[in-house]
Amino acid sequence: MALVHTYKIKSYVNASHAMRWADGEGKQHTHTWEIICEIKSKNDEMIVFRDIEQAISDVLDSFSGKFLNKLPYFKEINPTVENVTVWLFDLITPEMERLSARLIRIEVGESPTRSYCITVED
Repeated sequence: MALVHTYKIKSYVNASHAMRWADGEGKQHTHTWEIICEIKSKNDEMIVFRDIEQAISDVLDSFSGKFLNKLPYFKEINPTVENVTVWLFDLITPEMERLSARLIRIEVGESPTRSYCITVED
């Protein structure tokens, strides 16, 4: 039996978005987004929690309190929970690489009952 050791960091950020539909844009509304990142050390060595948390926080702080539709990434892309998850995965992954770690799962929720996940499988 192989044991896999990972870190799990849960973060929250407030940001608003408006869905784009064929007949126009919906109403702007705010969510408290829940972002859960699961991280694995590349060399099975300990990573300081503070370093992981700071790297994730730096990414999340860049859009805290903002209207996602106005960010460059979402100018043409609909800011759905699925697309927000892909965007965050792409932003957080290189930050973890700098810490000799790997983002193996991200879960982004726009409500307590709805989340979208990306899991890296080897």
